[in-house]
Amino acid sequence: MSQRKRVAAVGSQTKHFRRSQQVVLDEDDGDMSLTQPTSSQVQKARENFTPVQVDRKVAEVVQFLLIKDQKKIPIRRADIAKHVIKEYKALYQDIMKRADRTFEQVFGLKLVEIDSKNHIYILVNKLQPVPGEPISMCPGNPKTGLLFVILSIIFMKGGTVKENVVWNTLKKLRVDVGEKHEEFGDVKKVIIDEFVRQKYLEYVRIPHTDPLEYEFRWGQRAEKEVSKMKVLEFIGELHNQEPQSWTQQYREATSAESSQR
Repeated sequence: MSQRKRVAAVGSQTKHFRRSQQVVLDEDDGDMSLTQPTSSQVQKARENFTPVQVDRKVAEVVQFLLIKDQKKIPIRRADIAKHVIKEYKALYQDIMKRADRTFEQVFGLKLVEIDSKNHIYILVNKLQPVPGEPISMCPGNPKTGLLFVILSIIFMKGGTVKENVVWNTLKKLRVDVGEKHEEFGDVKKVIIDEFVRQKYLEYVRIPHTDPLEYEFRWGQRAEKEVSKMKVLEFIGELHNQEPQSWTQQYREATSAESSQR
């Protein structure tokens, strides 16, 4: 092949790659097409769709979000628009406000945006611990009890805690990450994969450590769902002390309660 033909072939492949790349970007970033509609577009959409059709669309959004929330995976606005809203995108704000109202009034949930840049949402509920009960005795999903204990450890240690501290504390509670647990199975996988993916925990590498070390922090979902005062009351019950006994944590919990009101 001559040099001119090789250059032409490379150029053609480059253009093809760029076109393919653009297609991928367009498919992945469906949120790009969800621009703010004008008031006339909104009005026209309200005239085009009947109240019954909009009611049905609101119900579809609620169902979609509830199904997604079963695995506690954060929900992208782009996915809502692509898979549910579709041709109703001019009414996106109207539909989401009504869906949010349904979550609050019917399910006791709140739709919260945890990432305003990428428009990522979660459904939050208040976790209510049962003070004094061991992990295996927690009602409902036992994983909630495991999660609550880990969040308590992190909170009482000042907001960040090395993973080995968490493992050692759980071992004292007869939950050994090195062994298969009859209730949780692979405990380490539940914590690092499941709780982190669900945004209850952050698992962060500690810089300049050799061998590598990691630490845990509260995740975005935990900050929205879990009451730090409830955590402190839980610890107080365990130690038979008043929450005020831990001055720094009590101050932080009180501040968090005030900001949520």
